[in-house]
Amino acid sequence: MSGQSLSSQGAFFDEPTTQRIDLPGADIVLHQQVWSPERGDQLCSQLVQEIEWRQDKISMFGQVHDVPRLNAWYGDPDCSYAWSGIRMNPLAWTPTLQKIREQVNGLAAVQFNSALLNLYRDGNDKVDWHADDEKVLGINPVIASVSLGVARKFRMRRKDRSQTPTDIVLQSGDVLIMRGSTQQLWEHEVPRSKRITQPRVNLTFRVVKSSS
Repeated sequence: MSGQSLSSQGAFFDEPTTQRIDLPGADIVLHQQVWSPERGDQLCSQLVQEIEWRQDKISMFGQVHDVPRLNAWYGDPDCSYAWSGIRMNPLAWTPTLQKIREQVNGLAAVQFNSALLNLYRDGNDKVDWHADDEKVLGINPVIASVSLGVARKFRMRRKDRSQTPTDIVLQSGDVLIMRGSTQQLWEHEVPRSKRITQPRVNLTFRVVKSSS
């Protein structure tokens, strides 16, 4: 699939840089190198070891398959979450997650109460096209996506297919913040890449409005 490409160049800067992603109907800001690539890789390794990862299964076309990544749900006690029929009750924030959350809260000027963590073990792991538009997140949610570990392509497309898909390369230590009608009008995926052999941890911080 062809499309525009936006590549993070944070490794060339001593200080974090900010880039607004210009997509119609979306409000997206990429904060590059919030953590240095080295620190991002350290946090990735730390979370791979510390987090209580789970292997969920999903039913598709009458067959049950492993979700092609590991995930975990952390948050405040009343912040349960469900997606594709999978219910997740929150685990308590770890000290590492709490520090990351505080940094992201300041960056987004939002008090996030939950986070979905995905572990992409290598390039075979992926997430298919979707939007973070569950009712429990409210209308026009703020989503802050933290990337740690190997760089992966984050692909976006309009739900009405009126725009050419856009690829954003997220590097270790980057934070992508999506606001406004982004989740209503756009969807995203992390596609497979056979060239990638290293892990990536992604944390998407959210505000759950009520238990689901």
